[in-house]
Amino acid sequence: MTNTNYISAEEAVKLIKSGDRVFLHGSAATPTPLIEELQNRYQELKNVELVSITTLGDSSFGDDKYKDSFFFNSLFVSANSRTAVNSAYGDYVPVFLSEIPLLFNDEFLPVDVAILQVSEPDKHGYCTLGTSVDIAKAAFDNAKKVIAQINPNMPRTHGDGFIHTSKLDAMVWHPNALPEVDYSAKANDTIIAIGKNVTSLIEDGSTLQLGIGSIPDQVLKNLVNHKNLGLHTEMLSDGVIPLIESGVIDNSNKKLNKGKSVTSFMVGTRKLYDFVNDNPSIRVMNINYVNDTSIIRQNPKVIAINSAIEIDLTGQVCADSIGTFQYSGIGGQMDFIRGASLSPGGKPIIALPSVTNKGVSRITPFLKQGAGVVTTRGHVHWVVTEYGKVNLFGKSMKQRGKALIEIAHPDHRESLEKAFFERYGSLI
Repeated sequence: MTNTNYISAEEAVKLIKSGDRVFLHGSAATPTPLIEELQNRYQELKNVELVSITTLGDSSFGDDKYKDSFFFNSLFVSANSRTAVNSAYGDYVPVFLSEIPLLFNDEFLPVDVAILQVSEPDKHGYCTLGTSVDIAKAAFDNAKKVIAQINPNMPRTHGDGFIHTSKLDAMVWHPNALPEVDYSAKANDTIIAIGKNVTSLIEDGSTLQLGIGSIPDQVLKNLVNHKNLGLHTEMLSDGVIPLIESGVIDNSNKKLNKGKSVTSFMVGTRKLYDFVNDNPSIRVMNINYVNDTSIIRQNPKVIAINSAIEIDLTGQVCADSIGTFQYSGIGGQMDFIRGASLSPGGKPIIALPSVTNKGVSRITPFLKQGAGVVTTRGHVHWVVTEYGKVNLFGKSMKQRGKALIEIAHPDHRESLEKAFFERYGSLI
């Protein structure tokens, strides 16, 4: 640390005043020290609106003491924001991840202050947004004031995330460890079966979009014998590293960014953060590029693997809520479901266990009252559980119901068949 312009976190957050709209950088780039200092000002601040996508760490705004100070207006709900978002002092904006930059650019949500976490500046004064460019670059571009945590543990990434220190209104030196999430834990039989069924749909030369979690991680483990795979995904985790290092993912068949793996943000372990550090083969780019369906569709055989909370017998996918309880968000599911379906040879896939941890069927006659439809029945194609895979594209309502019952858990098929009969007046 040589820059004499660094100030304390406590001093930096004094730039925020009552009534401001404040953007919080997310995922592994969540600037926890700055957020905690902002929380410490709750008694002197009123009606500060916070906007973000997924944030990590323990900086919850769900405590009642914050209700008059902070309003959490989430663009994608995460574990530490669910309490606030589902209360009287929070809310959720349904929006495609690809379109969130428009909210900032076109002043649907003008940003007064952006709080970021960035890599250490180079000799030219340039930092990077590190693990999360996603919507953060648009927030940075449009914010009236920018507060940045400078962290030497933040990887320096290539792509769209370069920002110059001259554009920062306050800089705080804080070299804390980045949050780590390990998805490589031993998978259970259900996840292994789902991974096998999904992998059977992936051809050599495909372009992958994978979410983060146990199912995508299992799919990646199954791809060691594939060839010439590409990576164009809104997010990535550790599972891609061995496939890139072995040459399975070489991006040679892509039409755009040939030879480069493209993502918008990442969450994983220190191994991932070290792997992407100053790695020119990884491009971390703006979400309105990565998730643009007109970009996605240009790559060949796009495989989009996403999940769901529940799916009804007509193919409507709820992936963001449990009834009226806002659990996550629309995110990039529809961006990639649509992009993959328009890609030559592409396959949009919804992969989910047939039942919840409590044994409740995820394939249901009707979505729960108040549940949000993220992927419509007109957009859904492949649905995969541990019991098989079905393609709903081109199928009628009755055909869809029959197909989905075939991959439901055996314990629930009889009740689903009964619901099918009551709806359509015919037997399976």
